Amino acid sequence: MGSRQSGEGAGREFQRVADALRSKLADGVYPVDAVLPTQRQLADTFGVSRDTVQRALRELADEGWIESRQGSGSRVLKSSQTIHTSSSTRKAGTGRVTLGPFIRAAFEQPEVTLDAFTLTSESLDTHLRVQSERVRSGEIGPRRITVRLLLPDLRQPSVYPRNVADPEDLRPLERLRDISRRHADSLRDTLHDLRREGLVAEADLQVGRVPQYPTAKLYLLNGTDALHGFYDLTERKVLLPPDDEEVVIRDVLGLGATLFHYAKDDDPESQGSLFIDAAQVWFDSHWKVKQW
Repeated sequence: MGSRQSGEGAGREFQRVADALRSKLADGVYPVDAVLPTQRQLADTFGVSRDTVQRALRELADEGWIESRQGSGSRVLKSSQTIHTSSSTRKAGTGRVTLGPFIRAAFEQPEVTLDAFTLTSESLDTHLRVQSERVRSGEIGPRRITVRLLLPDLRQPSVYPRNVADPEDLRPLERLRDISRRHADSLRDTLHDLRREGLVAEADLQVGRVPQYPTAKLYLLNGTDALHGFYDLTERKVLLPPDDEEVVIRDVLGLGATLFHYAKDDDPESQGSLFIDAAQVWFDSHWKVKQW
């Protein structure tokens, strides 16, 4: 195909393929234990070379999304769960969940407000792109979307990500900075496009940087739900520039992570109500001193 690229072009394209597959995995399009389409089928779908597909699949495997075996294809190891938030669950206020269904429910409201404190906003970017397609298809029609995103100031030193063999290697941190910028820009573009196309009356993303690295991620949805979960510390292989050197890094993973759910109810002293109130106060206090 004329649109297929190799070399430097494929190096850029693989991230597009990896992001698209993450989005489908995070939204449960490919459930756990499902087998992904073949590399040839994926190459045809995305208009790229098989080498580009292989590189994307290798990154997803390194992140724990899939397991690839020669001759058996790529099997899904984790995906978003289908969450049914019953009245009893909401009354109790807590539960182990994943992000996708709650973002989906939040966007079914006419007014969407979302505050988030994360390492890179990768998970949020993945899910908001899914919701933007629901808006375009006419499935949902929010009037206003307001997102406030707190991210760490990545100029600050951190114990992760770090090259296990060479702790002084700055490339893992530079890679993290690139990931953070890319997903924040993607979020901004997603909301801007919805507003520009006249699909949403108002869509606003504000990003602030704070001088601390999160050990857990926090999402506050429409003032009624909170999701909170710790990042998993792990060692994994990644490809680092300029020559795609394979390096083992100590890193944290959050995309697709299990979160704890807190729901606000009529009882201001319930566990869910107390957690959400406290989390909102914490977020607002950090938002006041953010660095733009």
